Amino acid sequence: MPTTGLDPHADEVHTLPDALRVRSEKQPDETAYVFLRDGEVPDTTLTYRELHDAARARAAAFGAAGLHGANAVLLYPSGLEFVRTLLGCMYGSVTAAPVQVPRRREGMRRLRRIADDAGTTTVLTTAEVRDEMHERFGRSPELAGLTLLATDDPGVVRAGAADLAVPAPGPDDIALLQYTSGSTGDPKGVMVSHANFLANVAETDELWPCEPDGTVVNWLPLFHDMGMLFGVVMPLWAGIPSYLMAPESFIRRPARWLEAIARFGGTHAAAPSFAYELCARAAAEGKTDQVGDLSRWRVAANGAEPVRWRTVQAFTAAFAPHGFRPRAMCPGYGLAENTLKATGDSQDREPTVLWVSAEALHEGTVQPTGEDADDALPLVSSGGTVSGTRVRIVDPRTRRSCPPGRVGEVWINGPCVAGGYRGRPQESETTFRARVTGAARVTGADDAPADTYLRTGDLGFLHDGTLYVTGRLKDVIIRQGRNHYPQDVELSAERAVPGLHPNCAAAFSVDDGERERLVVVVETDGRVLKSPGAQAVRARVHDAVYEDHRLRADEVLIVRRGALPKTSSGKVQRRACRARYEAGELAASAVDTLPQAADSMREA
Repeated sequence: MPTTGLDPHADEVHTLPDALRVRSEKQPDETAYVFLRDGEVPDTTLTYRELHDAARARAAAFGAAGLHGANAVLLYPSGLEFVRTLLGCMYGSVTAAPVQVPRRREGMRRLRRIADDAGTTTVLTTAEVRDEMHERFGRSPELAGLTLLATDDPGVVRAGAADLAVPAPGPDDIALLQYTSGSTGDPKGVMVSHANFLANVAETDELWPCEPDGTVVNWLPLFHDMGMLFGVVMPLWAGIPSYLMAPESFIRRPARWLEAIARFGGTHAAAPSFAYELCARAAAEGKTDQVGDLSRWRVAANGAEPVRWRTVQAFTAAFAPHGFRPRAMCPGYGLAENTLKATGDSQDREPTVLWVSAEALHEGTVQPTGEDADDALPLVSSGGTVSGTRVRIVDPRTRRSCPPGRVGEVWINGPCVAGGYRGRPQESETTFRARVTGAARVTGADDAPADTYLRTGDLGFLHDGTLYVTGRLKDVIIRQGRNHYPQDVELSAERAVPGLHPNCAAAFSVDDGERERLVVVVETDGRVLKSPGAQAVRARVHDAVYEDHRLRADEVLIVRRGALPKTSSGKVQRRACRARYEAGELAASAVDTLPQAADSMREA
């Protein structure tokens, strides 16, 4: 049986390669990772010994290629070759920058921006993706000058785990460049050290313990921080198997995720709120009959976007007959700049909801109410901190701590905070080393400042020792001196018309030279438009936004499914959406009618 919970302070464990080496010695033949073909059938499997040998073989190849101490982009489809190469890079002191495989020209532009920002022309990938890239984008200027190296090519990777001619990485060395979503078209590489990784998984294990019988089931993309931490790093740390599936397998049929959790005895799984909503909708439509027993599921981590109370209720009610327990739903909050997790709700209690006055919240004040109050708004707690992480709520203008009951910017201090953005010293200083005005100066054991904080750019407040996140600082819509959170406007738009998908709307302000205008963009498909029509959808959205928020939308734009820019975790990128709107690109996707046949092709 696996031995869980490696000690990050033990003499033998300073980095993730150390953790893999220990696992390969203590449990060499136990299953580490399994990839599920079509999200259902085990396709390839790695034991700890196999992964250790494969990673060292790749590290040796990288050393022979002169990549030691260099950076490289990782461009991989879902599968275990990403895991082999990620650990190979860490063994070989190659700083990896994972990127989504581009399917369109926009993805190619992002790939090139990240490669340039990382200061590399080396792209590690598979032979299949390499050939596909040359075939589809061979004449693209973004591909010019990049060297695509296939790590699954026998001619590239030497067989066996050859002795490495490079020094092992240290805890303070950069293990990864985790690129942010790039909602402004300017992705930034967060420098995550090995010490950051170990601190984050240790805190995660303290909050949501991985027992020896634990199993992870993950559909999130592995190049994304949440997918990587939950799907790769945490299982390695805990010594428990991880079953991985492609995101497309989940999106096409959400029940696959739950079926896999039941089939393989999943105890830990993570996803954004919209994923739980898709599962609840699938249950309501009778599409989850094959889901088995979910009683072993102990941690259903819910983060990466605002957690919706109605979604928590709907999911819990839908899958209680399958053994899902309410306390297994564990909302949390995190971001790449903090490696991932910052706060989380304990698995030994049900999610906490706080009903507050929406009117007071518009003024930046937290006023608890009863559920039956006229303007009651439910907010789900993102839990508290563990170990050395601290959270403060700070006025973003004065940089003074907010008094209790006030909304402010969320600031974080602790061992999980990354070193900054690569090649951006001024921005790193502003974002990662902020100081609270009026606070006493504190130094750590090494005389380094211990009173600096990461500015998250998120708004929230603390109540009864736990964090409630209310929105993004830069996305707040201000009308007549009152704050309106775009996610609340977007939720009203989504609920205005039956059949709209979660995360299908974006609300933002634009300056037309005379005043700020509120624009709401909704993406939909032929099944929704077939009955009421685009004009009726616009009217319903307009009315719902006014009724719920007393806000008049100056424009409601209906666009085709897929037109809204989103992050790899499915969040709408509001600033990128606003940029496309101002450039007239969204208008080109606007629809008045949409043939149902065309929609079915897009869904396929």
